[in-house]
Amino acid sequence: MTNFSYTVLIPLIPIFVFLFIGLTGHKMKPLVSGIIGTTGLAISFILSYFTAYQYFFNTEKINGAYQKILAVNITWLQFTDKLHVDMGVLLDPISVMMLVVVTTVSFMVHIYSIGYMKGERGYHRFFAFLSLFSFSMLGLVLATNIFQMYIFWELVGVSSFLLIGFYYEKPSAVAASKKAFIVTRFADLGFLIGILILSFNTGTFDFINLTTVGGPAMATGAGASFLGLSVMTWSLIFVFMGGAGKSAMFPLHIWLPDAMEGPTPVSALIHAATMVVAGVYLVARLFPVYALSAPDGLTVVAYVGSFSSLFAAVIACTQMDIKRVLAYSTMSQIGYMMVGVGVSRYGGEAGLGFMASMFHLFTHAMFKALLFLGAGSIIHAVHSNVMNEMGGLRKYLPITHITFLIACLTIAGIPFLSAFFSKDEILSAAFEHNRLIFFVQLFVAGLTAFYMFRLYFRVFWNKEPHYHHTPHEAPLTMTIPLIFLAIASIFAGYIPFGQFVSSDSIPFHSEIDWLHVAIPSIIVGLLGITLAFVMYKKESNLPDKMANSLKLLYVGAFNKFYFDELYLFVTKKIIFNYISRPVAWFDRHIVDGSMNGIAWITNAASIKIKGFQSGQLQQYAFVFVLGSLLLGILFSYFFIYLF
Repeated sequence: MTNFSYTVLIPLIPIFVFLFIGLTGHKMKPLVSGIIGTTGLAISFILSYFTAYQYFFNTEKINGAYQKILAVNITWLQFTDKLHVDMGVLLDPISVMMLVVVTTVSFMVHIYSIGYMKGERGYHRFFAFLSLFSFSMLGLVLATNIFQMYIFWELVGVSSFLLIGFYYEKPSAVAASKKAFIVTRFADLGFLIGILILSFNTGTFDFINLTTVGGPAMATGAGASFLGLSVMTWSLIFVFMGGAGKSAMFPLHIWLPDAMEGPTPVSALIHAATMVVAGVYLVARLFPVYALSAPDGLTVVAYVGSFSSLFAAVIACTQMDIKRVLAYSTMSQIGYMMVGVGVSRYGGEAGLGFMASMFHLFTHAMFKALLFLGAGSIIHAVHSNVMNEMGGLRKYLPITHITFLIACLTIAGIPFLSAFFSKDEILSAAFEHNRLIFFVQLFVAGLTAFYMFRLYFRVFWNKEPHYHHTPHEAPLTMTIPLIFLAIASIFAGYIPFGQFVSSDSIPFHSEIDWLHVAIPSIIVGLLGITLAFVMYKKESNLPDKMANSLKLLYVGAFNKFYFDELYLFVTKKIIFNYISRPVAWFDRHIVDGSMNGIAWITNAASIKIKGFQSGQLQQYAFVFVLGSLLLGILFSYFFIYLF
């Protein structure tokens, strides 16, 4: 069998680069730190592709299924003979696939950032943080057990906090980084509770033991515990809470649009390959447990994903900031992936949704990274995020225009680009298992085409505003990643994904359902594009008329249905006033007051008796004689009383 122990270098190289640049970057020229960071990711990128080739083509299958290989495994914490926390590298189809996704997008982002971040203060700090982010996500996807995943899960949160708040002198960036960190911490509390319940009932943290059919997780799946749901179901619902927070699923989505305050390459990395897809990967990693021990948990995943997808798509139709449109697009597409996993079952054709979800994660990484990096080129050219200040840019940014158009056509599901294949497989799985979710997602497909081409036409066509300076195409360091990702967005869908990734690791072949899924999907996509063409290719009053005719819905969607205001009301008016203030009063007056009272009594007593330690011999003699007399009197009294 192939020796995969070298795979430990894939995450270790970025962490070494992080430490090296972080400690010495200020002593070198900015460009040098960018080259070092990019070179480190290039090595991890090459090793990841080599690993994928070796794993899928040169590793022997067992009973027709790809093996789960512990390439490296070291016991870190030993609790009992059975319960221990290990650190290592687990290779299976989804972890190997994620290696390719993470290193590909991260490598492209590193190359792009060399040009995009040129002249920025903290250039070396940015590349150090990028390497830390890459290390965190690589450690997460290679985790051998759920506790190792949790450690790297939190490190991903720290990395996102550092990168979203990169412009630390900008109050909005600082607020956004804190918001992302705090919201995901609440979700991660649920994840931790789920881990503890799961490990307590199964006696293991290990993914191989947890996901083995007939293993400890399957044996504890039966038996109602609370509200008619089993212990396993509740534990996995709590685990999904962590995934919902990281993947910005409703109602834990409020941090995602604010995260756009970070540099645009960071947005590409967060949305395409790292933080946001971590939640989908978490559910996929534990999919056999969900499917065989807690199918009700999968139902929760499917409905939360479906609603989140629709909710985000509606909001994206009204936003004016191009990065926020793409942020809500990510939330909607992640919802699609959650739907795919949620409507799936274990094994063979029943696992179509699982395969489709991972396939869409793969294709989405390419076209969403392309969209964000394309947006970065647009912002680089016009120095604005707002669509009202853009128009006619196809004449000035030809490469960005063509690559961005390819990405828009891809996400709209146009045949025969990559998302057409992956998205329609999700719709096929939903059609087979839940028609309500299928029709919701079909409608979302139309909305997706509409809001993406609304963005495209307003930026590259429409009326050209007065630019303060003539926009120009980005440098090669920025356009080369765009071209690479555009090619990937076109051809990634032609990979026979079911031959590599499936719910039971056994390859299978799937067919496109043209009649029930593909043709309706194409029709609604074309309708969305046509509507956007009519409304936004040229300046007209049609958008205003539509906004006025749907005024209540439009105002609500434009204001993100006031969820930020709702959260602020709950926290400031309810939690702060009725919980935090009483707790603070109790802490200040009772707890601190008690301690202060004890301190005051001790201090007062000390002042009174400190004279006994004056160091004066006469005073000591006086006290000694006085004490002796008192003792003599007491002894005399007791002697007379007793006798």
